[in-house]
Amino acid sequence: MKKQDVIRAWRDGEFYAELSQDQKAALPESPAAVMNVDDEALSSLTGGCSYGTFCPTSAICSPCPPKHCY
Repeated sequence: MKKQDVIRAWRDGEFYAELSQDQKAALPESPAAVMNVDDEALSSLTGGCSYGTFCPTSAICSPCPPKHCY
């Protein structure tokens, strides 16, 4: 399978569905595959915060205006 077909199979669900079982089995694992993250690492994450906005889940947020999160 050509490199561009492999990439298309990763990105295009309809194209992937049209592949034979043998073609699907021959595909390398997608670099965007699912990865396991342990609970300790997940507990340290804060998402959706940007500089200059208040983020109550951030580890360090200033309580006074302007509310900054670090």
